[in-house]
Amino acid sequence: MSLQVSVIVLGVRDVDRARRFYVEGLGCEVDQDFPGFVRCRLGEGSSMLALYEWEAVARDAGVPAEGTGFRGVSYHFITDSRDEVDEVMRTAEAAGGTVVTAAAAADWGGYSGCFRDPDGHLWKVTTAA
Repeated sequence: MSLQVSVIVLGVRDVDRARRFYVEGLGCEVDQDFPGFVRCRLGEGSSMLALYEWEAVARDAGVPAEGTGFRGVSYHFITDSRDEVDEVMRTAEAAGGTVVTAAAAADWGGYSGCFRDPDGHLWKVTTAA
């Protein structure tokens, strides 16, 4: 068996707001769109991204819906250039995201920044270039 991630499901407080952020703001392509659930294509070679009502995700997993602070996960987008990192960071902020760490040279020689989506999910945008 080879473990793969087919779909990343994000629990969100407002599916319409999250849809606007990811689809209109960041350019994701809608694959499925139902009340309380949207699944998007992220691009060739990438997993899909689903936006699902926060409580419904918790209920589906059989866990409590409360959760604050760092959730133990972040999503990383590896780009080909520093210009692309900057562009993604600007686009995310313009779409309603919050810059957590401005893009800058990293200790390991690359370049990266971090933003938070409207529901607090962390995305790191990085390049080795």
